[in-house]
Order: sequence, then structure tokens, then C-alpha cells
Amino acid sequence: MENKFNPRRDFLKSSATIIGGALAGASLPIGAMARKKEEVIKIALVGCGDRGSGAVVNALSASPNLSLVAMADVFRDRLDTTYNRLTRVKTLKGTINVPEKNKFTGFDGYQKAIELADVVFLVTPATFRPLHFEAAVNAGKHVFMEKPLAVDSPGIRKVLATGKLADKKNLKVLVGLQNRYDPSFNQMVTRLKDGAIGDIVSMTDYYMIGQVRFVPRQPNQSELEFQMRNWRNFNWLWAGSPAGLQIHNTDIVNWVKGSYPVRAQGMGGKSSLTGQDYGDIFDHFFIEYEYADGTKLNSQIRTITGTYTKGGAFFQGAKGTGNVKEGIKDLSGNQLWKFKEDDEKDAYVEEHLRFFDAIRNDKPFNDTEWAANSTMTTILGRMAAHSGKMVQLEEAFNSDLRLAPEKMSWDTPPPAPRDKDGNYEVPNPGKSIVL
Repeated sequence: MENKFNPRRDFLKSSATIIGGALAGASLPIGAMARKKEEVIKIALVGCGDRGSGAVVNALSASPNLSLVAMADVFRDRLDTTYNRLTRVKTLKGTINVPEKNKFTGFDGYQKAIELADVVFLVTPATFRPLHFEAAVNAGKHVFMEKPLAVDSPGIRKVLATGKLADKKNLKVLVGLQNRYDPSFNQMVTRLKDGAIGDIVSMTDYYMIGQVRFVPRQPNQSELEFQMRNWRNFNWLWAGSPAGLQIHNTDIVNWVKGSYPVRAQGMGGKSSLTGQDYGDIFDHFFIEYEYADGTKLNSQIRTITGTYTKGGAFFQGAKGTGNVKEGIKDLSGNQLWKFKEDDEKDAYVEEHLRFFDAIRNDKPFNDTEWAANSTMTTILGRMAAHSGKMVQLEEAFNSDLRLAPEKMSWDTPPPAPRDKDGNYEVPNPGKSIVL
């Protein structure tokens, strides 16, 4: 099958990448040519939430001669809030140049914004990422896009195909998994790959925080608008917390392993989000991923206020342990490595610095493949927990089950319908269909 996923094959293809995602020694056709340092690069922001405004600030802080020229969001109030916030940042003076005619709303606003820019920032809920990414690359634009890259397997396949097209067009693609650009993670990963703790026998990652953001229902609000404004509470918009949150840590484990899990089983549920308005997401997960060599990653996620919090990726090796906060230690607890704060850089800024350097100097740069495969890992984990079954990566990747329509309008029926009592259908392990 054309879309069949082979973890070993796909990793070997992506292992030609160097730190930061640039392809090493690749021979690519020249499409989008290098730009002179003094030439202003125009940016369009698609998705005007907090992360969208943050990404713009990070980019404009990282590189000179950038200008935000267009903005698009489904909701005008979100666009206006972000625009006003950006124009009040003194350090951005002269770089926010979005006239009223370049502010677009609605489900098709992204198309108009893309036309006006050299680089497109895609920071909407993940369900729209495959469609928007395809449109930007088809238009010949460089792309920064936030994680996760899709909410279902058809979306992942589209993103991977679009990433290959970006290579053919010599377009640069940055994905917001910023730990890949953080010196502390780079130093740790290099040492772990070099055998600092011996053979790695197990891994655990944690993302345990309080409740995800909830926006109360408003009078006369349509059901679709309510779900859109509460995108973190619906699987069709967010992909669930394994993708929306834990992906940062799971991606680090995949990076260290140099591969992706081949199967997963897990459990989870919804214990704290009581009431009719809290969507269809689980608020806790335990997922056991298995790699081809038999090693396992145990992934713990909880989004319940008032509970124990913890985050990060932890490695147990035959000769020691490692995590980025505590460093690398031998089995007796002796410190073998710890990150020096003198080397600290803001990874959110660093990723854009390298991205725009690649654009200006025509350096190969494409994060799509490894980021899509790590997104697929988290979708696999969600499938396993929602179904209560052991799910193989290959069957998950080739699933045709979609969580949302490919095209949407305000007339589209809400993808998460409510029953006659006003409740959302929450996944039911043992019964729910996930493939």
C-alpha cells in the first residue's frame, strides 16, 4: 500500500536530519530562493489565540526585517485581541503592519491571508492543520506550524505528503516542538545516544497539570461555536492530551530512541470533568508504548486541578538515569552531566532564528516528517486508551476514520453531537471504535 507505515524505513529516511530539522546533504530544486538580509519577509498569522501571538513575538524577536502583514481567525474578537496585544509590545514597533483590509475571518479566511505573505504561521486548533498546511505549500509559502499536526490518521497522511511537496518546492517548514532547538535537550540527547547510561531499558514521561481551559457557554451561542471556543475539550479539535500536551515529552523519547513505537495499549477516563459542557476528552491517561526492540515507554497524563503535578521525559539505562532537569547520573547517583545555565537559550526564539536563517540563506529545513511521526505516536496512544485494546501502529496509521469533516462552514453539524439529554459521547473502552 502506498500509505503503509514502516517505523524503521520512515526513521531511516528522517535520520538524515541534523539538529533543528534541516536535511543534511540533500539536493533539492530551487523554488523559493534565498533572500537578502535587508529584504523584509512578510508573515501571515492564521490562528489568533495565545500561542499565535506568542509565536509572532518569538519570531520578530529572533530575526530582523520581518513584518506581520495579515491575520486570519474564525472569530473576529480573537483576531482583534491578538492584534491589540501585539501593537502594545514596544519591542515590536514597526513590525506589526496589518491594515483592516488584511484582517480575515471565517473558515476561509486563511486562504486570503496566505496570498499576502512569504511565510505563513499556522496556529489554529490541530484539526485544521492538514488543510491549511496543504494550502500554504501549494501557494509556495514557507510554513511555521504548531503541534500537533493532525487529529487523525488521514490528517497525518496528508501532512506527510505535503511535507514531501514542500521539499520539492524548496520550502522551509518549522514545527513548534521547540525542545528540539533547546541546548539542554540537545546535550542530553547526544549523551544518551552516545551511551552515557548504557542500554536504555525503559522510559517514562509525565504531563500532569490542572484542568485545561474551559470557556463557559454563552446565551444564543451555536453548538459549533461553543465547541470551537472550547477546542481543548473536544477530541475532533485537539486530538486529546497525548497529542496536545504530552507530545513534547514523547517526541524527546522518540528522538533518543531514533524510532517510533510499533504498538500501544493503555487506559484512561473522565473523572473530574462532570457536567454536560465539558466535552468528550479524557482527563487522565496511562499509555504503554512498545518499540520494535521491546523497550517500553510508560506515559502518564492527568489534567485534574488539585492533583500532583509533574512533567518531563525520564530514562532508565543499564548504567544510570537521565532527564533534562536532574541531568545524567550513574546508578550510584553520581552526577555525570548537568546542563550549565550559561548555555541557556530561549528555545521558542532559537527555533525561529534557525528557521529564518534557512529562508534567507537557502538552507534545507523541514521538520515535517519527524514531527508528523511523533504526532502519530500520540494518536496511537489515544486510540489504545479510548478502545482499551492493543493497537498496532501500522493499522492505526492506515485507518480511514476521520474525527472531523475535511471542509467546514458555520452550517456544518457539530462533529461532537449531544444526545437527547444534552450529554456528549465520551469514549468507552471496550466498545469505542477507533480505527
